Amino acid sequence: MVHPGTLLKASFMASKAFFRSPAQDSAPRLAVAQGAPSSVVVPIRSIGPSHTERITAHLLALEPRDRYLRFGYSANDEQIRRYVAGLNFERDEIFGIYNRKLELIAMAHLAFSIDPELQSCAEFGVSVLAHARGRGYGARLFDRAAMHSRNEGVQMMFIHALSENTAMLNIARKAGATVERDGPETEAYLKLEPADLDSRMSEMLDEQIAQTDYRLKVQAKKFWDFLALLQEVRRGVRDSRDRMRM
Repeated sequence: MVHPGTLLKASFMASKAFFRSPAQDSAPRLAVAQGAPSSVVVPIRSIGPSHTERITAHLLALEPRDRYLRFGYSANDEQIRRYVAGLNFERDEIFGIYNRKLELIAMAHLAFSIDPELQSCAEFGVSVLAHARGRGYGARLFDRAAMHSRNEGVQMMFIHALSENTAMLNIARKAGATVERDGPETEAYLKLEPADLDSRMSEMLDEQIAQTDYRLKVQAKKFWDFLALLQEVRRGVRDSRDRMRM
């Protein structure tokens, strides 16, 4: 469960970031993958259909190799657009991590089974942009999806990945999932504990942190966009004056 002190610290850091220029948006890499404290808060927001354009932009920004690992085939732009168009936001859950430019740098798709005999199952897929790697975002998204799955009554979370997708499979192994390889493809499944008060409160607090963080980022972007426009107008006025003097 997220400690209240961690929540307050996260809110303070998000507010402090408001005053930094987007040009300084070079967030330090989290050392989570190297065993850093898990108390570092990564705001992970539940995404709705209003963010379809950002989801599309994120997936289209994936390099060819990353598209291949994410989808299991070399998805072209049109196939990615069809995938996004087919997302069911009513049934499934999409989670995302945004930077201060409101770019979706990491996202996860938690797809709930539509098979009546497998209603307590869900499948997890994740993608992280190349410049955002090494910060533990994939593992954080997996944990967030697992917690949400528990609270939705899911008993088993699956990952179907290419065997060469070692990063994804390592995340599953570290989470305690059973990994079974079958040639070029691998199945991983994690048995989830039933939901409890701790898991429900943790998800509620995580979402509150993410929503607050996103609102602050929206305000910050508007603020810096306004300053940029103001500077552009000033440059135009100054250039006009210089031309009149000539």
